[in-house]
Amino acid sequence: MTSDKKNISLLADLFEKSGLKNIVISPGSRNAPVILSFANNPKFNCHSIIDERSAAFFALGIALQTGEACAISCTSGSAVLNYSSAISEAYHQKIPLLVITADRPEHLIDVGDGQTIRQKKVFKNFVKKSFSLPENIDDPILFAKAESKINKALHYCMYPESGPVHINVPFDEPLYNSTTEITSGKLISFSKPVIPENLFIESISKNINTGKKVMIIAGQNKPVEKLNNIITKFSLLKNIIVLTETTSNLQGNSLIDTIDNVVTAIPHDAINNFKPDILLSINGQVVSKIVKKFLRKAKPDSHFHISPSGEEMDTYSCLTAALTGCPVDILNKIYKSISPTESNYANNWLSLKKKVDIRRKEYLQSLEYSDLKVFNHILNNLPEQTVLHLGNSTPVRYSQLFGNIKGIVYQSNRGVSGIDGQVSTAAGYALFSEKQNLLITGDLGFLYDSNGLMNHYLGDNFRIIVINNQGGGIFRFIPGPDTTNNLEQFFEAKHNWNAKHICKAFNVEYTAADNTNYQKQIDEFINTNLKGPQLLEVFTPSYKNGILLRNYFEYIKNK
Repeated sequence: MTSDKKNISLLADLFEKSGLKNIVISPGSRNAPVILSFANNPKFNCHSIIDERSAAFFALGIALQTGEACAISCTSGSAVLNYSSAISEAYHQKIPLLVITADRPEHLIDVGDGQTIRQKKVFKNFVKKSFSLPENIDDPILFAKAESKINKALHYCMYPESGPVHINVPFDEPLYNSTTEITSGKLISFSKPVIPENLFIESISKNINTGKKVMIIAGQNKPVEKLNNIITKFSLLKNIIVLTETTSNLQGNSLIDTIDNVVTAIPHDAINNFKPDILLSINGQVVSKIVKKFLRKAKPDSHFHISPSGEEMDTYSCLTAALTGCPVDILNKIYKSISPTESNYANNWLSLKKKVDIRRKEYLQSLEYSDLKVFNHILNNLPEQTVLHLGNSTPVRYSQLFGNIKGIVYQSNRGVSGIDGQVSTAAGYALFSEKQNLLITGDLGFLYDSNGLMNHYLGDNFRIIVINNQGGGIFRFIPGPDTTNNLEQFFEAKHNWNAKHICKAFNVEYTAADNTNYQKQIDEFINTNLKGPQLLEVFTPSYKNGILLRNYFEYIKNK
């Protein structure tokens, strides 16, 4: 059974033929034809999430875990706008979302009809493509037009890099009629192989062969074994250093995986020993503001960014060229064309990292109870094979101080880096994961997305640790807010709220901890088999956290 609206029946048919499995639907009336066409088809996993903002982030988490496109669907009007935060995150993190918005027919736009806004191209600044289907496709020309648009939407959602695509579908009343007659279409494949730019590769290889100081920096990415293998090979060369972050999901003994620590400790009179002549960047966003500042000041002579779409990501204000192609393929080609070069460059970085690692351990041994102390304990006691979801803004930054832990997968919404959707994204990811999924978030990030618990799909493998420092702790560390009279009320947004009654409302098991019992409570929380979704709220002193973190960086730098 499907809706008698042929435009959505055709869309569902082509989605099924493409292999799409998951769609997250929010309740509504105007999108009734979508519900009838998908929820009654056993080939689709249909998930019902009430809050559209949460629903879109939940779908984002599903797409992250499965590596496949996930669809979302909502009713018309302001419901559509609630998708925008997650869509912008998907766009900048390159996550495949197919956004289906139900709309009024053209004659009801701008005439005062309820739940109506101008929906065509409403997401144009943060989707790869926008399409609007014809309302009636009985005419062969209109049918072909709709069929083409749907096929293009499926293609652009995945190629050459993944990302969100918007499909606006107008429906006139009646909305709830159904039929057994499927409107069938033809699935078209547009995919073309991407060929690496050999001339650029040859030029880069020659530069590396003569360069004494080459840096590779890897931004956010899912774990990719082949990428890890080639990166490891580069990291063993004397003239090449590889900088990564926890969210890069790369591991190796010769990687600089604690960028903030190491760059902070570079002596001012030794900057040239660490400045790269050639920079290669791969993958997505880099968390560290410290390394961005360093490379924007100590600019390399040339910077090449590698991505499947040839995106000109000029993060360090010195981009020479963008290379189009798979990073693994291009790096393998470069590696085969280079020969070992004598240099102290890698040793300079690795020697400093060893010194900094010792300083970090020294500081943590005598550290007072604080956010940093709690993070140190959590990260030192994580079970193997945990998927660690890191909230913005302090949790993901704290994790960078400790480096990449073997066997841990790191996830974070670092496309746009907002605090919205942290709970919902982790919940969507956990639904299709066989591993334990642990979200570490701040109190404001959790409270902002507490509707993420209004969800029937939370399982035994989903746990949340809320670090409650009574406000936005990041604003006690970054320079500026503490020089104003507005720190506590408007920047930090100081409060005395907690998560206990929110958990009770949504049947999530709640536990609290403070400086008297945090170690015991954390160990039991993350290492014990517990039934159902769980939340541990750890209360830390807001006034101390910023001071102790500043002291940490001073110790790292000056010891």
